[in-house]
Amino acid sequence: MVPLKRLLERLDVSAVVGGIQSEMRIGNITSDSRKASKDTLFVAVRGFVTDGHEFIGDAVSLGSKAVVCEELPETPAERVLFILVPDARRAMAQIAKAFYGDISDRLSIIGVTGTNGKTTTARLMAGMMNDCGIRTGYIGTGLALAGDEKILLERTTPEAEELHRLFSIMAERGCRAVVMEVSSHALVLQRTFGIVFSGAVYTNLTQDHLDFHHTMESYASAKRLLFGAVSPEGFVVVNADDPRAGFMAENRGKSRLYCCTVGDSHYACSEGKAFSATLLEAGLQAARVAIDADGRGYDVLFRLTGLFNVMNLLEVFASGVALGLEPEAVLRSLSTSSPVEGRMEIVRDAAGDFFAVVDYAHTPDALEKVIGTLNELKPEEGELIVVFGCGGNRDHEKRSVMGRIASRGADRLIITSDNPRDENPESILDDIAEGIVSPGYMRFCDRAEAIHCGVNLLKEGDILLVAGKGHETCQEKAGASSFFSDRETTEEVILARSTH
Repeated sequence: MVPLKRLLERLDVSAVVGGIQSEMRIGNITSDSRKASKDTLFVAVRGFVTDGHEFIGDAVSLGSKAVVCEELPETPAERVLFILVPDARRAMAQIAKAFYGDISDRLSIIGVTGTNGKTTTARLMAGMMNDCGIRTGYIGTGLALAGDEKILLERTTPEAEELHRLFSIMAERGCRAVVMEVSSHALVLQRTFGIVFSGAVYTNLTQDHLDFHHTMESYASAKRLLFGAVSPEGFVVVNADDPRAGFMAENRGKSRLYCCTVGDSHYACSEGKAFSATLLEAGLQAARVAIDADGRGYDVLFRLTGLFNVMNLLEVFASGVALGLEPEAVLRSLSTSSPVEGRMEIVRDAAGDFFAVVDYAHTPDALEKVIGTLNELKPEEGELIVVFGCGGNRDHEKRSVMGRIASRGADRLIITSDNPRDENPESILDDIAEGIVSPGYMRFCDRAEAIHCGVNLLKEGDILLVAGKGHETCQEKAGASSFFSDRETTEEVILARSTH
């Protein structure tokens, strides 16, 4: 239980309405009225579908005696304290931090942001730090890791109250650091407000989430917010091959800068330390890479492949150096790291006759990169078969773009559903088909049927790419969610084919 006064000390309070007991104590904070109880401080946050102010009455009926809001209900409940603030989202972040005793200030928190590569980079970094003796938690796409405990998440970056609760759990498990993916939504919606980051990594920026941000400029500005939250004693690592690297780095203040490149750098690294990597050899399950780390050279074999993964590895290596870890120890850890679930994850039968790759690629840039990588690695006589779709209720503009990319890179193309949500799956497939430039593609609304078709097309030397859902284990359709795993489905069909 925490004194209410302590939680309100940092808020920009515009008015206080109603009676209050001077010693009122709070045992729970929430922006979800369904989780309210007699000891709950309810924060009415405005959402894009619903407004928390509409549920103040529900929270009060469940026992809440204190409410933080931007405007009063038409008929304020008696014996309930209403604290009015200009920005309830910011207030929620401040309250959550105070409720959990400013635990984030006692952890070394490293944020990873960008369109593609966040999960791989963050998971590799958390694993590397643990290997190097820094007990580290992870928060990211669908999952949090606190020691040996796995906690499923709905969002890449949780709401503020959940985020600080996770920090508290991780500290209890002995974590000294946390690596977390930081989404553009979270930054704009102030879920991370008040967190001082020890380091931040920028992976890249390509088309995505324009249903929310509307323009690439707005999207970039959202990502940029992370670098302004890095401690002056901290570090920033950027993908210097990305044209917006300079824009991101300019917001870092006095933190140290590390620039990574695996190609022609668009951003001059004169202000920071330069890290570069050259892909020497590549196979479907490994890559040999030469690294130049600010003048020091290394030759390393990694169990990941593709130039995009080389950049992910390089950024993790640079972060390890920035943390003061021994470069050799960092590379030893990275050289034994396996692909993250659903990221270039290989599925094959025991005899190796049928070969598939499951990948989360759900943006134009990610799809283009994984298709390009697989075309470079497949045997000359082999074909690349691609199964992919686009989600409903999301950025419509990228659908035809992804159709064009896939049709240009695939020898055989199958388009299908990928979480249609509240949209007609056939309409989504029509949007994808508008960009297809090659004849003879196939389409299935049923994703399992599409994967079956892809596997049945496989012959020796071919590669099947199942893209879009990666690690996800559910399919969202018409307001309902049902279990579906690309990896499990692909594995089952390959096994069934290999035994017949």
